[in-house]
Amino acid sequence: GMGGGGMGGFGGPGFPGGIQPVQVDPTLLRPVHVEIDPQIQQVKCQEKEQIKTLNNQFASFIDKVRFLEQQNKVLSTKWELLQQQGPSGPRKNLDVIFENYIQNLRRRLESLLGQRGQLESELQNMRQYVEDYKTKYEEEINRRTAAENEFVVLKKDVDCAYMTKVELEAKVGALTDEINFLRCIYEEELAQMQTISRDLSVVVSMDNNRHLDLDSIIEEVRRQYEQIAQNSRAEAEAWYQSRYEELQNTAGRHGDSLRNTKIEIQELTRNVQRLRAEIENVKKQ
Repeated sequence: GMGGGGMGGFGGPGFPGGIQPVQVDPTLLRPVHVEIDPQIQQVKCQEKEQIKTLNNQFASFIDKVRFLEQQNKVLSTKWELLQQQGPSGPRKNLDVIFENYIQNLRRRLESLLGQRGQLESELQNMRQYVEDYKTKYEEEINRRTAAENEFVVLKKDVDCAYMTKVELEAKVGALTDEINFLRCIYEEELAQMQTISRDLSVVVSMDNNRHLDLDSIIEEVRRQYEQIAQNSRAEAEAWYQSRYEELQNTAGRHGDSLRNTKIEIQELTRNVQRLRAEIENVKKQ
């Protein structure tokens, strides 16, 4: 009766339709893949290293505190011993010792201050000395530059004077050739005039049937031509002589200028050498 009633009650109104089938979700049967983030692992490693470092620092700090406590105890013990031995033991007059030490330090300070003033004056003198030499060196450099520029200008002037001298010598040669040529022409013309005068004298002497006083006429004409020829010759010689003397004077002046320029160049060269030697001495100093 209990079995029947029990079964009837199990399949009765409490569980209508009988036992329901069990439904399984297949997604729950799949294995769960748990992946670890490498950054999390690295952070954990860093945290462990930091914890180790902090533990080491804390341990060293504890050791230092213990050491300081020990030192404090030692110092406290020494201080107590000194306080205990202070009244009974002999006390030294430390004020006198400190006063002597302070006096020695003051004397040393005064000595050092005196040496400092002396050294500062020497330093100032040396700076002034250096500034003077610097000024002299700059002046010598400026003089050297001016001398070099003047030497270049004089060299150009010498070159121009030499070229002028060469041109004047060429002109003197040309004028000398011209003088010789004109002298030859003059002598040729004079010879022709003399030949003409002789021919005229011969013709006049042969023509005597006219009873003219041609001798005086011819003589007068001859004297006039000779006077004209002499005057022309004298004038030409005087002009060429004056021209030749002028050219000689000009050449002499240029020669003197050239010699003076050479002397000045030699003097400037000596000055430049002297200045270079002084500059080298100043550099060595």
